[in-house]
Amino acid sequence: MAISFPSAGSGGNRPGQNQRRNLDPFASIRRNHRIKVPQVRVISPEGKQLGILDTPKAVNLALDVGLDLVEVAPTAQPPVCRIMDFGKYVYEEQKKHSHAKTTASKIKEIECTARIEQNDFFTKMRHAEEFLSHGNKVKIRLKFRGREMAHTEIGFQVIKRAVTELVGMGHPDAEPKLIGRNIHVMLTPLPINKRKPKFTTGGGEGEAEAESEPEAPTAES
Repeated sequence: MAISFPSAGSGGNRPGQNQRRNLDPFASIRRNHRIKVPQVRVISPEGKQLGILDTPKAVNLALDVGLDLVEVAPTAQPPVCRIMDFGKYVYEEQKKHSHAKTTASKIKEIECTARIEQNDFFTKMRHAEEFLSHGNKVKIRLKFRGREMAHTEIGFQVIKRAVTELVGMGHPDAEPKLIGRNIHVMLTPLPINKRKPKFTTGGGEGEAEAESEPEAPTAES
């Protein structure tokens, strides 16, 4: 069921006037006695067409069963209304959008070193791919230890190699940056239909590819 949300109205109110009400995307959805047209096309809670009814009769029909008559297609002739629990609908929509925002804002971190071993590198790539496949952003951080700061180019090689290995699942938001003793890069997952997993498909495919890859560069002593 689609309910059309009204767009924000043009100016005319003084600053702050009705601000709270205008921020509520559900506030202007007409329901029950706020529906002023003489007749509406009614849909039951189960989705069954009940036909065109006089609006007062449709409102009473909804209220008699403890539900609301909600206008879901205001531009139709006559407008289409559905009998539903409007409070429950609003709660579920808010919960769904809140969950979507929470999921979208999750950031997973993968930590590497300039001297990372090949097997450890591919294990971390597998984890990063799994995070991206779940829609999470992935922050790859490489930490330099001791004299490794004299060979920051090797750390950048490791980071760039990681970005290349994950190119089928995510793209970097910006070029890798050195901040203090760490190199950071943030990966955003690709759209679901464009993701091509390399390490988590085919049961062991990543292992085979790991064996065929050259050793990760290591800092010279």
